[in-house]
Amino acid sequence: MTARRKSAETFEERLAQLNELREAAVHPNPEAEQKQHDRGKYTARERIEKLLDPGSFQELDTFVRHRTTEFGMDKNKPWGDAVVTGHGTIDGRRVCVFSQDFTVFGGSLGEVMGEKMVKVMDLAAKIGCPVIGINDSGGARIQEGVVSLGAYGDVFVRNVRSSGVIPQISLIMGPCAGGAVYSPAMTDFIMMVKETSHMFITGPDVIKTVTGEEVDFESLGGAMAHSTKSGVAHFAADDEDQCLEDARYLLSFLPQNNLETAPRVLPTDEPMRMDAELNSIVPAQPNKPYDMRDVIRLIVDDGEFLEVHEHYAKNIVCGFARLDGYSVGVVGNQPAHIAGVLDIDSSRKAARFVRTCDAYNIPLLTMCDVPGFLPGTSQEWGGIIMHGAKLLYAYTEATVPKITVITRKAYGGAYDVMASKHMLADFNFAWPQAEVAVMGPEGAVNIIYRRDIAKSPTPDDRRSKLIDDYKARFANPYTAAERGYVDDVITPSETRPKVITALHTLLTKREVGPKRKHGNIPL
Repeated sequence: MTARRKSAETFEERLAQLNELREAAVHPNPEAEQKQHDRGKYTARERIEKLLDPGSFQELDTFVRHRTTEFGMDKNKPWGDAVVTGHGTIDGRRVCVFSQDFTVFGGSLGEVMGEKMVKVMDLAAKIGCPVIGINDSGGARIQEGVVSLGAYGDVFVRNVRSSGVIPQISLIMGPCAGGAVYSPAMTDFIMMVKETSHMFITGPDVIKTVTGEEVDFESLGGAMAHSTKSGVAHFAADDEDQCLEDARYLLSFLPQNNLETAPRVLPTDEPMRMDAELNSIVPAQPNKPYDMRDVIRLIVDDGEFLEVHEHYAKNIVCGFARLDGYSVGVVGNQPAHIAGVLDIDSSRKAARFVRTCDAYNIPLLTMCDVPGFLPGTSQEWGGIIMHGAKLLYAYTEATVPKITVITRKAYGGAYDVMASKHMLADFNFAWPQAEVAVMGPEGAVNIIYRRDIAKSPTPDDRRSKLIDDYKARFANPYTAAERGYVDDVITPSETRPKVITALHTLLTKREVGPKRKHGNIPL
């Protein structure tokens, strides 16, 4: 037997060994995989395959194994541990991904699993691409003790260092409990799946023991609980397929990193299109509601609007759209829900969204129809002063192009907060029916002319006349326009071409702030 033949046999043997080990890594526990499917969940690798472009996934650290010897762990050392990591493409754009594997040790995080996650997160930061984390884990690996907690800490550090540098998206596709929740909480977007994903610091059993409250997993930390009550989740999907597709769609509005802009899509909607429906969309009665989302869809490209935090703080609308193919973030008061007033939750929601857009160079379009801040002791004691200041701070700090359209009301301090010219917005437009004032005509007359009305022999008639006079003089956009606080009063139907022209003008905007470590936003 020649040396060359021996070498060939050795290579074939080694190749067979590689294939055998790779198969063991890909299917470490077939029975657990079936249980995963029975729960209506995909496996870690199946999720990656559905998320990324076909055939693009390049796996890393396939053959690493844990180093624990306590509690019989030395007899169970699956390849790859409990997470699949690597990189691939979404619509041809590079992304890094990790997907926790619930079929291996319940997806629990230990030292080696943490090292794999940190390694791929470091790669994403180094090459400047988004990182997507798929969470499906029972929490810290108890057998490894404090080492597993240290691994969590290493992951948290990467979340913080990459914040505002590369987009970070968390998909919650199973349990995510205890300290594990803090990593997704520090990412840019959290997506959950109804019925099968849960997030909480302490579970139902601990809560019952400590406080006596009885609550199930879904009510405590399910997708809708966090989408409607806490605001922790930005998106709630009906199933895993929708969640993965939503993640792909969301990424299309985001850049690779903070030094780039989001990819422009070849527009199919005429940029100079004017829609006559906008001329009648705002009711003549000032207190009658309408849906701001209808306004937004008539203005943006092809009516496409990806709403963020759709189920939370419904009195304000936030989301992504395109104008002439350019990605924009849209914020709008929602008159269809508690008149579109600003309160604690809506201020927090919008401030977070504005800062996210600013971090990733996404221009902001603000649709303003705000009667003021929500009054009441619960708001004052809950810190509306501080929370409202978050939105004020976020808009003022943002250096991306900022375009504002006042559709109807812009009253009081809320006028200032909603991307007014005073908060350094670049272009401010108003519709003819807009009212820019300290407060509504009725309230203003009752304060200014209180004594006059009281002395009148016909108080009601006097009040009505004074209200009509006030409306004629102040309840319009022209007083603000006289001072340059509004750049132009426009016909509603021409809003799309106006804002697109403004956006084109601002594409080369550069604004350098003061030198400092960072501002001290009122948290």
